[in-house]
Order: sequence, then structure tokens, then C-alpha cells
Amino acid sequence: MGKKKAQQPSPSSDDLLNTLGDFTSKENWDSFFTIRGSDDSFEWYAEWTELQGSLLPLLQGAPPSSLQILVPGCGNSRLSEHVYDAGFHAITNIDFSKVAISDMLRRNVRDRPNMRWRVMDMTQMQFTNETFDVILDKGGLDALMEPELGSKLGYQYLSEVRRILKSGGKFICLTLAESHVLGLLFPKFRFGWNISIYAIPQKPSSKPNLQTFMVVAEKENSSLLHEIISSFNHSSLVCNRDQAIGLCEAFEKENQIRKEYLDGADIIYSLEDLQLGAKGDLTKLNPGHRIQLTLGGHGCSKYSYKAILLDAKEDSGPFSYYCGVFIVPKTRAHEWLFSSEGGQWQVVESSKAARLIMVLLDTSHSSADMEVIQKDLSPLVKQLAPADTNNEAQIPFMMASDGIKQRDIVYQVTSSLTGPIVVEDVVYENVGLDISRLFPSRDLTFRRLIFKRMEGLVQSEALLTRDGSSDKSAGETERKKAGSSSKSKRRGAQKRDNGSTGQVKVYHGYLASSYHTGIISGFTLISSYLESVASAGNEVKAIIIGLGAGLLPMFLHGCVPFLKTEVVELDPTMLNLAKDYFGFIQTEHLKVHIADGIHFVQECATSSAAEKLSVCENENVSKVMSLSSNGSCTSSHAASRGKRSIDILVIDVDSSESSSGMICPAPDFVEESFLLTVKGALSVQGLFVINLVSRSSAIKDMVVSRMKMVFSHLFCLQVEEDVNTVLFGLCSDSCIKEDCIPQAAVQLEKLLKFKHPEISQSIRDLAKKIRCLK
Repeated sequence: MGKKKAQQPSPSSDDLLNTLGDFTSKENWDSFFTIRGSDDSFEWYAEWTELQGSLLPLLQGAPPSSLQILVPGCGNSRLSEHVYDAGFHAITNIDFSKVAISDMLRRNVRDRPNMRWRVMDMTQMQFTNETFDVILDKGGLDALMEPELGSKLGYQYLSEVRRILKSGGKFICLTLAESHVLGLLFPKFRFGWNISIYAIPQKPSSKPNLQTFMVVAEKENSSLLHEIISSFNHSSLVCNRDQAIGLCEAFEKENQIRKEYLDGADIIYSLEDLQLGAKGDLTKLNPGHRIQLTLGGHGCSKYSYKAILLDAKEDSGPFSYYCGVFIVPKTRAHEWLFSSEGGQWQVVESSKAARLIMVLLDTSHSSADMEVIQKDLSPLVKQLAPADTNNEAQIPFMMASDGIKQRDIVYQVTSSLTGPIVVEDVVYENVGLDISRLFPSRDLTFRRLIFKRMEGLVQSEALLTRDGSSDKSAGETERKKAGSSSKSKRRGAQKRDNGSTGQVKVYHGYLASSYHTGIISGFTLISSYLESVASAGNEVKAIIIGLGAGLLPMFLHGCVPFLKTEVVELDPTMLNLAKDYFGFIQTEHLKVHIADGIHFVQECATSSAAEKLSVCENENVSKVMSLSSNGSCTSSHAASRGKRSIDILVIDVDSSESSSGMICPAPDFVEESFLLTVKGALSVQGLFVINLVSRSSAIKDMVVSRMKMVFSHLFCLQVEEDVNTVLFGLCSDSCIKEDCIPQAAVQLEKLLKFKHPEISQSIRDLAKKIRCLK
């Protein structure tokens, strides 16, 4: 035999691995082991001489004869033979390759008679629960993590490991510790497991090779959470650079997540974490409990879902259901009712469910109908039902309507700055009482501007009318015929039916976005100043950062005759969309600058400082202060502002960085340095307005804290039924008192020219809700 082998050498390892191809294919492995031969063992990663010093101490404790050890995916490695020879005889080896198991059985049956060999798929093991004390994996998990297949097989395998390992047992995984492998392994052994990582010593080499690591996960009889411990200095690893970076990043990321768990942060849990006790005993109702979690994925369902589990509060009831599911379509997931904790509790109360599982759909579910979604969710939500639930009882599925009766895509474009943008016309199933009173029509059509980069973000919304109808009643408008060619819409043919010359036009005498009305209501805070400027026949200079569809500047242009507005927009695509589809028009009193908003304000601040200095040097100016009837202090317009000073500065831009936690504005607009620049650009009686959209109370508190440091006075308006918070900063040392705001709102109303008295009432109502923060 030896002579024959010398004459016919076996193929090289590299050649064999190239023919192996897919590491998850049983047929490929059978061929591999057939070519390799029974006596030619193939060792993945490290040799026994390198492993034994780190491995054998982990097997100490119980008598070697009683320690039940499993070696999954054993192949023809000699690892189990070395462990057997070290005194541990109760070893079971499995592999799905019949060739490998037959060869290994023949090789060991005489010398190691107590060792067992079985043909078995490691992702579906036929062992009872808690059978083994140790599971020793050498490259098995790595082989299952084929990039083309994702983590499905690895997830199934690790689920089996968790099941068959005894309490107090150890899963010892010899791995290259690639980031995608650790990204599955770490979360799978999060609660109730103690994880350590060891670097296996390797032979000195002039060229760094791939390092073998040993991950040890010890199963505890508890649901405690521990940070992962490493027995080596990450900065001193001598392995391949990419491997070292991937390991360190995965290690640090997981420990950061575990730290947040330990700190009690409001994070998103997996169903598995919850079942292990991450948030207490899920089988029992815990009144007032709210948990964010993910459901599905990793091969256990067709889709994955973001969900919120809510146990009704103590004083709720009676209940119609122990457990219910409430599905929120992606078009409504951003609404206050479903995106905020306060809104979610309202849904719980109306659902009459003791435990409500709110499922928020996103773009990944767009192609599925509700029947498919419900079927996919059913086995997942059953695992979250309280123990008191009757197993025979059906868990009811409820759903929020997307509220849209008809939707027509008008135009789509992709901007290099903003990303995919959609203009669509919609007819809602129901509209608010305010607009239904203004326009008593059965069906009103709204045109919406949507940024696809941020799920569900309707950037702008406008009411559509037909030419000549707005002066009478928008209720006389009719929607475009449903039979319009969808092909022509895709080509953008409706561009002719824009805001000015076509049959359908945007009506600029009404603001569909409540936060826009809220911004205008804040002008109440400087109503005396505005009145003094208007009565002197002068202009108020306003800057709006962020054009959107141009609806706010167009509305102001129509109702504030003494206002000169400049809009700053970074993306030229937005200006084209505003002109073509939302009827935006530039005039002498309404200009658009395509520029960076921060740089623009900085230039304004520089010009304002120079102008003010010039005035001080060349004129003997005395400030004439007077106390108005509403209790606010004003100064003479001519004496208190330079020609270039800004009177009103509005920030209304969305953030391209959703990871910042703010939808609006971009983080740079709330940096202290920029806020100081704003203060320098504003006139003495100037008003700074910022539209803040964030679901994080910590971020809101941070922004408020920064603005308090910069502005003399700070007010806020929380727009009802919305996530928008409008903040108002004032530079003046003296300002209106909160109890004088209603009277000042009446003063503002006299300055503005509205086609509909109801709009004036909306502004007065919102002004009454403005609260002083400083």
C-alpha cells in the first residue's frame, strides 16, 4: 500500500478543496473523502499540538469516563482520536457523509472501541434534549456559513447545539472567527450563556496566516447576561489583517449591545432573547410592559418583522382577547399613533387586548398580500401569547388601514443628493374635519412628495384643485379620470398638469401639513415687531433652509404681503420638482438659492456683523424701546437691524443620516457652533424656527439644551398627533410672556391675509399651545 501511494500521490489539499466547492453539499464531501482516502486525515485550521494546551483544561472537572462529548461534522479529522487518547472515551462523532463515517469507523473500531460514529445532519440531530456535556466543533459552523446561503444552516445548527447541550455544558467552537460567523454566534448565545474567546497559538511564520480561535459558550441555568471575555490582546494579533479587524469589530459591537442591555436601554430584542428571560417571564402578563423586538428571519419564516409587545396597563379592561396582533402598513408606520409610545398605548386601549403585538411592516413586505403575512406571522406570535391563553383560541389579527382610497404615481426620479423621489396623487378614505369644512367635497386629491431613503417620509403634501375652483370651493374639484394612461404617467406626461397651466393645480391657500401651520403660529412671538415693520412700510426678511415642494414659502408669499423670502436648497432636483409638480414660482419677493444652507447662514452672519458695525460707527443710534399692549418689548425697526439681518430663519430639512436618530433636521443644523452663527445672523428681534422630528426623547432633550445655551428665550410647540416638535428661539432680551400669546395671535392675524377664516383660527389654536422652555 505504501509503495502504491508513493507511485500515485494523492492530490494536493488545494486541488481537493477546489473540487469540493460548496461546503454544505453532502455529495461533494463524499467525493472529497473518497479521493482523500481513509488514512489521509484532513485537519482544518490547527493541529493537535497547537490545540491541546488550550482545549484539554476546558474538559477537566467531571470524570473523563462520564463526560459526554459530541463532535459534529467530524469528517476524517483526528481531533476526536486525540481527545479519546487523552482519557475521554464517551465521544460521539457525526457527519452527513457516509464515506467519512465508514472510513473513520474502520480506522478506530479496534483501537478506540468505545467511540461512536453516526451518519447524521448536524442541522437536524436525532438526540434528545440536554444529551451532551461538551460539543466540540472544529470548523463545522464555518463550513455551514456559505455566503450564497446566508445564515440559515448555521442558525439551525446552533439551535440544535443549544437544545442538546446540558445545563453547565460547553460549546467549544474552533473557528476562523470571521465577522459573519461571529455575527450569528454571539447573539445566539446571548442570554444564559457565558462566552470566552481564545487565540490558538500558531507556529511562527514570516507571513501572517489565518488565525484559529476557540469560542467557548458555557450554558448557565439562568437568564443572566455577561460581556464576552477574550484571553488575548486584540492589538497584538499576528494574523491576517482583515481577519483581525473583522474579529475586533464583531467583538466590540456585540459587547456594546450587551452593555446597552445591561444598562436597560430601549433596544430591540430578538424573540429568542425574550424566551430566555431577557425581559422577565413572557408567559405572564406584566401590566404596562412595552418591549421592542424582531420576529422571524433566519429560515424560521419567510419574512422578518419589527414588532412591539405591549401588555395593557393596570387600569385597562375589560378585555376581549388575551392576545391580539395589530398590523401597521408601511404607509402609516411613521405616524404618531404607531411610531410613538404614547400613540401605541392608545392603540392597545382601543384593541381591547390584554397583550397586543404591534407589527410594523416595511418595504420588505411590499410584494406580499395580507393573507401571506398573516400566515407567516401566526407561528411567531403564538410564541408570545401569555400562558393563560386558550391554546384552541385564535389570536385575532387586526390591521390599520393605510387610509388611501386611490393612489396614482405622477412622477419618479432619483437624485444624486436625495436619492429616489416619488410624486404621487392620493385620495384618502377620510380627511380631517378642518379641511372637510373648508372644502366640503366627498373626495379630495392630495399631491405628495415622498423621499424613499427614509421609510414612509412624506416630505410635502398639497391639496389639488382645478383651475378657477379654489376661489369658490375646492369641493367643486374633480379628480383626474381613473382611466388616464398609466404609461403616460410613468413618462411624466402629467408634468403639463402642474401648479400653473394645466387643468389640475396645487392650491397654495391651504397648508396640508400641520407642522407648517405650527411654524407660522410661532410668528406670534414677534407679532409686535412684525407690526412695527409693516406699519413703517418696510420688509421683513425671511430665510427658509429646505425647499421641499415649496409649499410653505408659497403660502407665506400669498398671505404675508410685507415678507421677502429667500429659500436655500442644496439639491437642484428639488427646485425642478417644486416648479413642475407643485406650482412653485419665483418672484421679486420669493427667491431660491441652490447652496449649502449652513454656508449660506454663515455668509449672512458675516454680512450682518459688518453692517451692524458700520451702522454703529457712522450713526448715533439710540434704541427706542416701547412696551406693547401684549407685554412684549420692541425696538425701533430702523434702529435695531442692519439691512442684511435676517428677521425669521426657518430650518426645515430632513436628515440623510437616519442613524443619527433624527429624521429632521440634519445633525449639523443643531450643533452649537451653527446655532451661534444663527444668532449672529438674526436681527435683534429675530426669530429662529426649527422643525425637529425624532422619536428619541434623549435627542430632543439634547437639542433643547443646546438651544437654551444660545438663545435668550426658547419656546416649543408639540404638534398634536404628530412626531414634529417645532422649536422657537428668540435673541431679544425681552420677549412676550406666555399668558400674552393668545392676544398676540390676534395681533398677528390682522397682519396676515387668508382666503379662509378657518386658517386664522387654526393658527390661533396652535399658538395657544406654544410653551416657554426658557
